[in-house]
Amino acid sequence: MAPKILVIVGPTASGKTRMAVELAQRHNGEVISADSMQIYRTMDIGTAKPTKEEMGGIPHHMIDVADPEEDFSVARYVEMAARRVDDVLARGKLPIVAGGTGLYIDSLLSGRTFAPFSPDSALRGELERELAEQGGPAMLEALRQVDPEAAARLHPNDHKRIIRALEVYRSTGKTITQHNRETQAIPPRYNALTIGLAFQDRQAMWKRIDQRVDEMVAAGLEDEVRRLLTSGISPKCTAMQAIGYKEFTQALSGEMTWQEAAEVVKLRSRQYAKRQLTWFGRNPSTRWVRWDDPPEFERGRRASTEYMEEFGIS
Repeated sequence: MAPKILVIVGPTASGKTRMAVELAQRHNGEVISADSMQIYRTMDIGTAKPTKEEMGGIPHHMIDVADPEEDFSVARYVEMAARRVDDVLARGKLPIVAGGTGLYIDSLLSGRTFAPFSPDSALRGELERELAEQGGPAMLEALRQVDPEAAARLHPNDHKRIIRALEVYRSTGKTITQHNRETQAIPPRYNALTIGLAFQDRQAMWKRIDQRVDEMVAAGLEDEVRRLLTSGISPKCTAMQAIGYKEFTQALSGEMTWQEAAEVVKLRSRQYAKRQLTWFGRNPSTRWVRWDDPPEFERGRRASTEYMEEFGIS
C-alpha cells in the first residue's frame, strides 16, 4: 500500500502555509513546499516565502534549494521532494505537501518518472542550433514524423516542448508519448488526502491578492529586485520571469512606473489564481474548505481534521 500523506492546495493567498503549519503542529507533521518560486534562494519577498515566525517551529522542506540562475525542472523537484517526504515518513511523522504549483504536486504524487536530460548537454545544444537554422515549423514537422500525437498537441512557436520531445526520442529511442503512457501506468507513489482552500466569493480572493501585493511592496520588494539584478542575476533567467519580479524589473528599467507595475502584478496574480483553481478543480477527490472573508482558520482546521480522520490519518 502506498503511504498516506496530506496535501494542501489552493490559489495564491488562500492561506495554505498557515493551514499546513496549524495541522502540522497538531498532527506531528512537517511541511514540504510545492511552490515553484520558493525553491529559489534570496527571492523571499516576491515569493511570499514563509518567515521563521510563520513557520511556527515546523520544519519546512524544499525552500531555498536552488539559486535563481539555475534551470530547475519538475523532474528535479520530484526527485528532491520525494526524498524528503520519504524521510519524514521514515521518522514516523506526517508529510504535509503544501503549495500552489499543480504540476509539481501531481508529478510527486503519481510517482511519474522523467526521461533524463541535461539543459547544457551536447544534444540539447545541437537541437537548439537546428531550431535556429530551420525554425519552429520545420522542427515540429520533424517531430511529427516520429511522434504525431505529441506534434498534434504543440504549436510551432512552442520551441521548448518541441525540443524536449525530440530530445527524449533521440536520447532514449522512445517517443515522449510512449514514455508518458508508460509512466502513467505506474501505481501512485503516495496515497494522498488533498484538501483545497478557496473563497466562497471571488471578490474576497481578489482583495486578498491585492493586499498581498501591497504588503510585498511595503516589505521592500523594490530593494529585493534591485539587489538581485545588482548581484548579476540576468533579468531574462526563468526565476526573474515570475510574477512580481518581471514587472518590477521593468519598473526599475523605466518601462513603467512602480505603481503601474504593482497594478500589473495584481492583475496577473488574479489571472494565475484562476488558472490554479481550474487545475486543482480537476481532482474530484479533493475535499474543499471554502472561506468567508476573512478566513476562519479554526473552522478550517476542524474541517480538515475531520477529513483526515475519515481518511485514516491521525
